[in-house]
Amino acid sequence: MTKNQIITHITVSTLFPENTYISHLEGSLDCLVVDPGLNPELILEVLDEHKLRPVAILNTHGHIDHIAGNSTLKEAYPDCPLVIGTGDAYKLTDPVANLSAGYNVRVISPEADLLVKEGEKHSWAGINFDVLEAPGHSAGHVVYFTDTHSPPMVFGGDVLMQGGVGRADFPDGDEEALLHSIQEKLFSLPDETIVLPGHGPPTTIGDEKRFNPFVGRPAGYKD
Repeated sequence: MTKNQIITHITVSTLFPENTYISHLEGSLDCLVVDPGLNPELILEVLDEHKLRPVAILNTHGHIDHIAGNSTLKEAYPDCPLVIGTGDAYKLTDPVANLSAGYNVRVISPEADLLVKEGEKHSWAGINFDVLEAPGHSAGHVVYFTDTHSPPMVFGGDVLMQGGVGRADFPDGDEEALLHSIQEKLFSLPDETIVLPGHGPPTTIGDEKRFNPFVGRPAGYKD
């Protein structure tokens, strides 16, 4: 391992196979938790096993499977700021908007401590991030990109998947906006950027440009 490499642990929710990421710099106990899902006890187990201290909870968007663990994390770490994009903040406390009401549960997350938007730069757990707005799956969806450690990586939520894309058929989804977010925002990142998606295995920007049948070269994309 190289010095200051980003170490990332993944837990996967059982009801929806949603990825939660717990990331920290090698040698540091400060970490960030991205999109705590429906099995927060799995997250707490990882934190306890590795003696990690969350310093930020990042939500890429406000759907149930990405915010259901917010309350548990905030109860365990009340001083840890909860972060989400400005456009999706209302979903945290609206069970209809966050889609939980449709599953006969009413997920109500704590309100955000910090709202972020396009072009902002933030540092959590010693890792510097650029915030990019990436609507389409959800109108207020954001992704968190870092290139200060090798390789670059992006917490991409439900925008770009390995060989696929996020759904655009939710109430505030927009297929054209999703296409634009991927081809104009994500595909502008370095090819070696690791994409950590909300569902499924990691991929890279370069591989999705080359092989993704929905938005890559097989679909007519040109660099």
